[in-house]
Amino acid sequence: MAKSKSTWVCSECGADYSRWMGQCKACQAWNTISEFRVAKASHQKDNFSGYAGQVQAKIETLNSIELQEVPRISTGLAEFDRVLGKGIVAGSAVLIGGSPGAGKSTLLLQTMCYLAEQYEVLYVTGEESLQQVAMRADRLGLAKDKLKLLSETNVENICQLASQSKPKIMVIDSIQVMHMADIQSAPGSVSQVRESAAYLTRYAKQQGVAIFMVGHVTKDGSLAGPKVLEHCIDCSILLDGSSDSRYRTLRSHKNRFGAVNELGVFAMTEKGMKEVKNPSAIFLSRADEAASGTLVMVIWEGSRPLMVEVQALADDSQLANPRRVTVGLEHNRLALLLAVLHRHGGIAVGDQDVFVNVVGGVKVTETAADLAVLLALVSSFRNQILPQDLVVFGEVGLSGEIRPVQNGIERLKEAAKHGFKKAIVARQNAPKTPPAGMQVIAVGRLNEALEAI
Repeated sequence: MAKSKSTWVCSECGADYSRWMGQCKACQAWNTISEFRVAKASHQKDNFSGYAGQVQAKIETLNSIELQEVPRISTGLAEFDRVLGKGIVAGSAVLIGGSPGAGKSTLLLQTMCYLAEQYEVLYVTGEESLQQVAMRADRLGLAKDKLKLLSETNVENICQLASQSKPKIMVIDSIQVMHMADIQSAPGSVSQVRESAAYLTRYAKQQGVAIFMVGHVTKDGSLAGPKVLEHCIDCSILLDGSSDSRYRTLRSHKNRFGAVNELGVFAMTEKGMKEVKNPSAIFLSRADEAASGTLVMVIWEGSRPLMVEVQALADDSQLANPRRVTVGLEHNRLALLLAVLHRHGGIAVGDQDVFVNVVGGVKVTETAADLAVLLALVSSFRNQILPQDLVVFGEVGLSGEIRPVQNGIERLKEAAKHGFKKAIVARQNAPKTPPAGMQVIAVGRLNEALEAI
């Protein structure tokens, strides 16, 4: 019997050590190093057919490689296809994560039922029984005559059974409950998750099967399991949404076949996940009465503009150190903007508690929201209501200049489509011919933007 040796692996960054340590030297994380048992290398082939074993590699030049169009398989949901990069690629390994109750299994089940009408599809469930999956499909009103189900948690058995049915697409729900017989640790551990994902990814490449692996997330929103799991798969997407909201956002964090940071919006209904084709209309559900401190900005998500509302509140602080709270924005970015506002705008809010919130749970990472945040904050500080038909976007530099952002024309067209009449943008983003019915105010400095409002 093959002996196994033990090593210690960090679940955050994948660094390995010869013994246990309290803190990882690579990523500085505490209590993330756990034991990882490695079985002795075996000369046996994998249980699935088509394993080539040792292959003589051939070195080629880059221009000698023939380029072929990668065929895509549509999921039947345009928002899902957008995040995946125009569809599913054969032989790809896709990891979809999300908190419990976000709708991962619901989204995959209705997608697989649609694809089963055209292709051979296998849905492997390790957490739920076959009856539970059938009950969900019946509740959602899905077609149940073509989709094949399998209840199994052993990865070798799954790949061996799949080699017999030869599916085009396969779902593993979830990777945290899968295990391999050679690994001694329990399912869900670092070693089991890593080896199971690597085995399934290898099977997907060799057999040309597109595999969807469901993964759970931890309390801080990161994917549970070793960080190396994201390196071995082709696409990593996250389904996010609060329990008190019916809307879910599907965001791509890694995609070898398409653009990253793509965003898809879905609505959770009694009949499953329904795609939202105009997500800007959701985030623009403003209050009936206008109030100070609110402003609409246009952000760029993946390959399309998205209009969201930013709210700011400045209030007299009763503390020695005034609070700075952000929801949906980077906290350090707000501190930077407040310093620019004081130095180049002449407005001091050092004695004010500042709160900034992006409506709808959207997380804004680009700098195009800088100008909108500052103008909303000034509106709250002065208690002056901004026009309801005003839209703002632009990056604010440390010297007080308003810098241009990408896709300025497309952002203005999106705002005009939703009925906005005025826009404050950087001078380089101002078009020669503004959209019909819209007044574009070009500014080059922060003080010019303050005068414009």
